[in-house]
Formats: sequence, C-alpha cells, structure tokens
Amino acid sequence: MTGEFWPVADALAYLAGSWRVARTVRDLASGDEGRFEGVTLFSPLEDGGLLHEESGTFTWQGVARPAERTLRFLPGASPGTADVRFADGRPFHDLDLGTGRYAADHPCAADLYRGEFTVRDSDRWRTVWRVGGPAKDLVLTTDYVREG
Repeated sequence: MTGEFWPVADALAYLAGSWRVARTVRDLASGDEGRFEGVTLFSPLEDGGLLHEESGTFTWQGVARPAERTLRFLPGASPGTADVRFADGRPFHDLDLGTGRYAADHPCAADLYRGEFTVRDSDRWRTVWRVGGPAKDLVLTTDYVREG
C-alpha cells in the first residue's frame, strides 16, 4: 500500500464480488443517527459493467427496516473508471479509482451530494457522502469489506 490510498488499475475488476457493508447516516440538523448493515453484490452485466445490489437492515430512531438499492456500474473511458447509474439508467456520478481516491458530485433537486471514495487496500474501501441543501443536511459514511 502506498501512503493512505491504494491505486486501482481496473475499477470494475476491483469491485466485482461480495462486500460486507456498514453505513452510518448522521442528520446534522437534528443530531439523529441511523445505521445500515448488509451486503453489496457486484455481479457481471452483459455490457461488461457490474450490477450493484445492496440489501440489509436500516435502523433509524430505533426502528429497523429492510432496505435495498440497485445501481449500475458501467465501463468508463479508461479501465480505472466507471460510469455509475441508477437502476433506471439515469446518471449518478463518474468514478475514477486510479489514484485510490476520488470525489464526485450529484445534484438532486436543490440538494447537492458530494461523495469521496477512498480505497484502503485490496479488500477495503469507503465512501463518504455529504448531502447539503434546503431539504437535507446529512453525512453518510459507508465502509466496505470484501467477503470470502
């Protein structure tokens, strides 16, 4: 590992497989904090991309509920990159793990999602999304650890 970040030559090859997920969600306005625990599976798509399927349990204000989301990680312009899209095909953000660290923005109505992606080593990476605007004031921190 070089320094704090681990460069990734091929983002899709790195992400492929199953990851244990732990996410904290902090509402900076109210001080409330929630937690998601589950699994993310990156499985191959016919177009060379990956289907990202996340499922688990989200606990907010003491109430636990099942939660899931689906994204598509499509091949980017170079092997270290990906074009991340929502399940319905709408653009979400670009991703470039070539240096082991990347920042991305996603405007959502009047709110702005600003994500930072950091790769720690071959089996650990993290995302931190800061969401700010009139509707939301959140920090979502997600740690991924490769399974098996």
